[in-house]
Amino acid sequence: MTTILFVSLLICFILGMPIAFSLGVASVATLQFGSNLPLTLAAQRLFTGTDSFPLMAIPFFMLAGGLMESGGISRRLFDFAHALVGFVYGGLAMVSVVAAMFFAGISGAAAADTAAVGAISIPAMIRKGYKRGFAAAVQSAGGSIGVIIPPSIPMIIYGVVGGVSIGKMFMGGLIPGVLIGIGLLVASYFLSKRAGYSKDTFLGFKEIIRTFVGAIWALLMPVIILGGILGGIFTPTEAAVVAAIYGLVVGFFVYRELTLAALPRVFAKAAISTSTVMLLIATANIFGWIITAEQVPQTVAATLVSLTTSPAVLYALILVCLLAIGTFMETSASLIILTPVFLPVVQEFGIDPVHFGVIMVTALAIGMLTPPLGICLFISCNIAQIQLSEVIKYILPFLAIMIGLLLLLTYVPDLVMFIPNLLD
Repeated sequence: MTTILFVSLLICFILGMPIAFSLGVASVATLQFGSNLPLTLAAQRLFTGTDSFPLMAIPFFMLAGGLMESGGISRRLFDFAHALVGFVYGGLAMVSVVAAMFFAGISGAAAADTAAVGAISIPAMIRKGYKRGFAAAVQSAGGSIGVIIPPSIPMIIYGVVGGVSIGKMFMGGLIPGVLIGIGLLVASYFLSKRAGYSKDTFLGFKEIIRTFVGAIWALLMPVIILGGILGGIFTPTEAAVVAAIYGLVVGFFVYRELTLAALPRVFAKAAISTSTVMLLIATANIFGWIITAEQVPQTVAATLVSLTTSPAVLYALILVCLLAIGTFMETSASLIILTPVFLPVVQEFGIDPVHFGVIMVTALAIGMLTPPLGICLFISCNIAQIQLSEVIKYILPFLAIMIGLLLLLTYVPDLVMFIPNLLD
């Protein structure tokens, strides 16, 4: 069964078939030609894969991000970030990172973060004389934080697949998201100073206060979400509903930039994004059931245990796998397929599943900056109107920073677990 499964999957990848369909076709082919099991099992697993209450958070967070984006949130967050750091060397590059960090607390998705902020920041950097490749690289790196700072769609998926507390996953992503953001800010400053990019005039504390007031309703959203979860007021799933309602109210009655005419487009976009993710989860559930039935996790565990008995070495081996896989496989698909494989192994070594989940999401987020997949990279290149080859040399320093911080977070687990441990 396993041979048919992976050979079929490889053929689908070679043919350029979307990952969701590749997983489904490979799984059905395995059931049909490699087992005596009925094909009705595929339909059952498709349903059970998506029949989960926590997964309801995905469409609502998608909708909340769309509502806040259409309501003028991106521009207000950019203006506030510009008032905060726009006056230093590479100010606009740093603004793109800060704005992306703010928007990460709303969208929960790296692609949405990159597109929403990049549509404003990349043209602004180009007008100021920044190289197009550098502008695209900065925004790509900043946008990848969208899946680390809560709320995070991949963390919801990991929590559902691995049976891990989503609330703790959200809390675990706070410090890593901020640390990576600071690392990107430092890199932006020195790279911009070396390249001779200009800095803007300090606009004064009045401008900081003015832009803060303008963005306050957007900045309050992650505070309400995380505060509600921490305070036990609502679950992460309920928090997603609160976020959607909040985005609707703010867009219509506070900023007044969201219109009835725009709602069909916002709902349609959220529905398409949700459908894509849910189809992936459904087909991956069949795939995951087969590899579990074939005891692939146990085989992987036995192999890794035979190579090392050290948790540190085990983590290093898994990180290499994740960084490699993240270059060619979408984050959600990677989590759905690999979580059942790696999670039992790391738990056997005494590694906390929350810590491992945050590390796993962070490692796969780095894959969003590397070809051939590199979704954040492609979005930024599209906005900057350049070829991928023009941005590669500029993205390397940011990749080095993120990988270095990933190692720090891996081997200093308290940086991840400090806030989640407060929930115990």
